Amino acid sequence: MQTNLSEDAKKLPRAKEAEEILRSCVHCGFCTATCPTYQILGDELDGPRGRIYLMKSFFEGGEVTRETQAHLDRCLTCRNCETTCPSGVEYHTLLDIGRAAIEEKVGRPMGEKMMRSALRTVLTRPQIFDPLLKTGQLFRPLLPKSLKQKVPANSVKAKARPTETHTRKMLILEGCVQPTLSPNTNAATARVLNKLGIQVISAAEAGCCGAVDYHLNAHEAGLQRARRNIDAWWPMIESGTEAIIQTASGCGAFVIEYGHLLKDDPTYAKKAQKISSLSKDLVEILKQEDLSSLAVNADKKLAFHCPCTLQHALKLNGAVESILKKIGFSLTTVPDSHLCCGSAGTYSVTQPELSTQLRDNKLDALESGQPDVIATANIGCQTHLNGAGRTPVRHWIEILEDAITS
Repeated sequence: MQTNLSEDAKKLPRAKEAEEILRSCVHCGFCTATCPTYQILGDELDGPRGRIYLMKSFFEGGEVTRETQAHLDRCLTCRNCETTCPSGVEYHTLLDIGRAAIEEKVGRPMGEKMMRSALRTVLTRPQIFDPLLKTGQLFRPLLPKSLKQKVPANSVKAKARPTETHTRKMLILEGCVQPTLSPNTNAATARVLNKLGIQVISAAEAGCCGAVDYHLNAHEAGLQRARRNIDAWWPMIESGTEAIIQTASGCGAFVIEYGHLLKDDPTYAKKAQKISSLSKDLVEILKQEDLSSLAVNADKKLAFHCPCTLQHALKLNGAVESILKKIGFSLTTVPDSHLCCGSAGTYSVTQPELSTQLRDNKLDALESGQPDVIATANIGCQTHLNGAGRTPVRHWIEILEDAITS
């Protein structure tokens, strides 16, 4: 579409990138049909096309208000629209640029600022998150329902990781909340890959991927986390590590963008590009390996919840299901599997009503085939869906590891 940036907009750090994305949109409206928030709210401004109009108006010098910001905040960044778009509009990039610029323009009430700051402080630091979660579990019976759903009833103790060494080595991102909420996810990954002759290693200095900060409009803080992770991983990359495994697709979707986000950083640009090329979701590793050596007793009927980051960002829709079927699991059919569960990083906290409605809709779809357990590939989705207290939800690698008989 024709776009004429205002003089003020031209001064923004990523103005040219935003302009190119805006011009790639032809306003066909295909994205609206698959947008979860538009389906619930029925407002054009709560769909991708409407939000693009709002951002275009801002970049061209139009007035923006708190209402403009609210429509952008209600976007899940599920990227379903990108899968649907015939023009290849990089909507999520435009949204990141637009949200940050508009927040700079209109600000936020103190309550929202404090909540967002708390999320960035707590979720990204295991040394804070872990004791707070344990405190929440202690007082869980006294918590209001909305908060109780976010606090698992019991802590999970991690199983031991293998100690064998192998010639083939792969790094793994431990993450920020996953070590506390689901410590066996990476442990199960290490044990399964050990059976395939792959040694899983981690860098203690690496931490949160940066997505929490970045998607709450603290872009530089998110990029600083990316730089720290690059520094932590680089010695192992130079020594020949094959890949950087992501067991949370939300993290993987951000790490593969390190190269793009740091392309103008003279110190980190080349390293970031290398990191992005080595970042692989766990399913990408396993689908390249011979799994016939794994003796699997696949006696459970599964419903697989494919996270938005796995199917729309990483473009791996159907990959996990293919592996699970290949090794003998029975998978149910899941209606509307392309739709978001409502977790979307911190969305379940910042937009609780919409998030809960999307979660319940997703669970109805997942449970329609009466599975024994729901499998997923992202800690945020896993925790969010489990919060309803319905069919148990686990990471698919844990289910696979439990089924291995030798």
